[in-house]
Amino acid sequence: MISLSDVSVHYGDQPVVQNISFDIRQGKVMVLIGPNGSGKTTIIRGITGSVKLSGGQIKYDGKNSADLSETERAKYLSVVPQNSLLPDGFSVYETVAMGRTPYLGLLGKLSEEDRRRVDEAIRETAIFDLRKKDVRSLSGGEQQRVILARALAQDTPVMILDEPTTHLDLNHTIGILSLVRNLSREKGTAVLIVLHDLNLAARFADEIIILKQGNILAMGTPEEVLTENNLTAVYHVPMIVFRHDGISTPIVLPK
Repeated sequence: MISLSDVSVHYGDQPVVQNISFDIRQGKVMVLIGPNGSGKTTIIRGITGSVKLSGGQIKYDGKNSADLSETERAKYLSVVPQNSLLPDGFSVYETVAMGRTPYLGLLGKLSEEDRRRVDEAIRETAIFDLRKKDVRSLSGGEQQRVILARALAQDTPVMILDEPTTHLDLNHTIGILSLVRNLSREKGTAVLIVLHDLNLAARFADEIIILKQGNILAMGTPEEVLTENNLTAVYHVPMIVFRHDGISTPIVLPK
C-alpha cells in the first residue's frame, strides 16, 4: 500500500498540489479525474519521486519513500507514464525485458523466471506478433502497449498509470483496463490510474478521486463521487448522470 499524508507540491512559488491525503490500497483500483492543471500528473510524480515534495509524506508499506533507493522503489512500484521516449535500436522483446532490470544480477542476464515474466507480459498485452520489431517503428497505440508490458514484466505490488489509454482504440482500451483490473483482483495489485474518460472511470474504478485546483473535491465509490453537482463544479459544464438497464455503473454525459 502507498499512503499520502498532507502532500503538497510547489513549482517555484506556485502551489500545484495542496495537503493531499489518500491511500492506494491492495487489490483496489483508484482513479484520479479532474480537468487539465488540476494536479493529477503532479501527484503521480510525487509518488514516484520525480518531483520533490513541498510538504507532507509518502510511505510505501510504512517506509518513507524518500529513504528508498531507486532499485528498492522499482521493485515496489511500476509506472506507465503519460509520455515515454522508447529507446532507439531495441526490439519489442528487449524493451519489455527492461522491466526486469531491478532483479538482474551482476552479469545482467535474464533468468528463466525473468523470461517467463517477459513472455507473460507480452502475451497479456497482445503484442506477441510484434516482439521482434524495432519498438520505434510501431504506431502510438502499439508503443503504449509495449510500455504497459514493460510495467507488467516488472511485477510490482503497486502499479501507476498516467492516461494509459492515450493512442489506443476502443478494443485495446477496454482490454488494457480490464487486464489491470484483473491484476488487482487476482494478484492484489494496488492500482492508481489517471483517466479523462469519466465513463471508463465509472466502469473500472473501485474508488475515484476528483481533483480541483490541486485539492480533493470528492473521494469515494463511482456512485458516491460521480454526481451532477460534483462534475458540474469541477468541469464548469452542466452534466447529467443516469443509469441504464443492464449497466451497473453510472453513465455521465454533458447536458
